[in-house]
Amino acid sequence: MPYDQLNSKLIAAVGAKTGPDVVVFNGADASTLALGGTLAPIEDKWDSFADKGQFPDSVVHRLDDAIYGVQGYVNLLGLWYNQDILDEVGVKPPTTMDELNSDLAKVVAAGKGGITLSGLPQSQGEWQAYPWLSSFGFNYDKPDAAALTDAFTMVQNWTGTGALTREAVTWDQTVPFQTFAAGNTAFAANGNWQIGTAKSSAKFNYGVVPLPVGDSGKVYLGGEAEGIGAFSAHPDLAWKYLQETYYSAKGQAIALADVGSIPSRLDAAADKAVTDDPLLAAFATSIAKNGANYPSAAVPPANVADQQLVVGQAWSSVIGGSATPADAAEKLMGQLTPLLKK
Repeated sequence: MPYDQLNSKLIAAVGAKTGPDVVVFNGADASTLALGGTLAPIEDKWDSFADKGQFPDSVVHRLDDAIYGVQGYVNLLGLWYNQDILDEVGVKPPTTMDELNSDLAKVVAAGKGGITLSGLPQSQGEWQAYPWLSSFGFNYDKPDAAALTDAFTMVQNWTGTGALTREAVTWDQTVPFQTFAAGNTAFAANGNWQIGTAKSSAKFNYGVVPLPVGDSGKVYLGGEAEGIGAFSAHPDLAWKYLQETYYSAKGQAIALADVGSIPSRLDAAADKAVTDDPLLAAFATSIAKNGANYPSAAVPPANVADQQLVVGQAWSSVIGGSATPADAAEKLMGQLTPLLKK
């Protein structure tokens, strides 16, 4: 099924009370599909699942306390770094925001590019923005203008010094990594899905560390979730299939080996196949410590798309220089307040 047709075809099938036994879907669309009547609630099955404790809550998708899907693997952001540039300027991969800002100042002074990321004014921008915003204390449960202003100020400082190009407002998550892989940029905020590109394109020594977002910072756990179709003729068989594939340690090891997706199970993420790989280990570290449900559970399902849009637009306006941090924060707070009301 072509991805851009999946949701509409699933929802259209509801009228005829038909649909697949198992649905593999974008985790961010869980509420949309549940509200559309395409997914069966699975909390009874999940509550009796012996291995449910291996899954962090951030990969379990709920609507009104009912569970409709669980992610069998995750994709998330980390901080890629060019080891050759860091050696040249005499710094180590950063573990804190202060260290990152200090490193950026040094690499820019040495004539190198600082960091690449996406600044698109839509959901991709919000995906990239949230870790940085949350590192300053922003969250959707209690949004705070001061936290937004602080985060926006830091990012606008990056563009002001040349550490981040304002062209990022036109970049999806592919172009920033291609720019990083060209070899003249120290850092890239990008995902585990870029491992293959790094291995095939980067002609320098590189590595990954968790995004240095501190204890309050959150990194969205993206990737597909799996659930049972609302009109499945074989729900018990579908549940058995999910347990033995996506929800099993063995099944998650297959996804890891085949496409580089990070296991969502804590025991699978602790396997040597992950921990002995420095790239994978960096991403896996963020899952339990900083992993966040995507989209935020604080956002009413019907408003998720609008919330992602306005945050992405604010993020883009700050990077592009069309708004000051304070003005962008004030405008965003005004837009978010009605969207976050239950």
